[in-house]
Amino acid sequence: MQVIGICRFSYPGHGGFQVQHDSLEERIAYLYAADRLEERFRFLETFTLPGLRAQFDPDFTFLIVIGDSLPDRHRRRLEALVADIPQAVIQSHPPGRHRAVMQSAINSVRHTGSEPCLQFRLDDDDAVAFSYVHKLRRAAADVSGLLRENRQIAIDFNQGYIARPGPDGIAAKPIQNPYWTAGLALMFRPDVPMSVMNFGHHSVFKTMPTVTFTGEDMMLRGHNGFNDSRQGARAKPVALTPLDRDGELLFQMTYGIDADHVRRVFSAPL
Repeated sequence: MQVIGICRFSYPGHGGFQVQHDSLEERIAYLYAADRLEERFRFLETFTLPGLRAQFDPDFTFLIVIGDSLPDRHRRRLEALVADIPQAVIQSHPPGRHRAVMQSAINSVRHTGSEPCLQFRLDDDDAVAFSYVHKLRRAAADVSGLLRENRQIAIDFNQGYIARPGPDGIAAKPIQNPYWTAGLALMFRPDVPMSVMNFGHHSVFKTMPTVTFTGEDMMLRGHNGFNDSRQGARAKPVALTPLDRDGELLFQMTYGIDADHVRRVFSAPL
């Protein structure tokens, strides 16, 4: 059963963001602003990639979609960060309708055949546990019978953390929340060309069966000033507590996130 993860790395498409802009040029200027892009790279390096680099089950594809307007120096930096991750594939796309571009990108790496396809999405400040792909594939095998009557189903791992990195380390809060992007995957029948990016993650339960697994830390949501979901006036503050040594060890053993590495990276001047 093929597993595909997708990450939009500051892709400037039409739609796909809660932050609105009057023109594509304004969106590109916002996404590629020096401070924002530097923070994106730091999150990607310290939060997102470590857990993917050491998945217990290495049989997956991690697709990173960028805009064709991303400056060359930033593309080279991205390529260097994923050079030791054989599952990583970087694709460059011109601006287009967000969902259509993402569906096309995923389908370009999707295998044809008789088996279902598992797909998940990660923002560039999120993370998954070392065991994520292994547990996802095992869960999919357990619930695959639901595809006899349904085109797709959702598999949700609802336990993990919200976390914010900084020069002093990591502050975090444990959570159990359904249908967050970092813990959610969709399983598609082989004849269905849709993708995980065709569905709003908070409303998947309205259009397909969902199965939720809990009791184990599987996902992590990065918290920062540029979170798309935190730009609205109704965004609620989140109380995070600095990790102690035991908490730092848990993050290292679960997600591969090294608190000392976080301190070094986020202490560097912008």
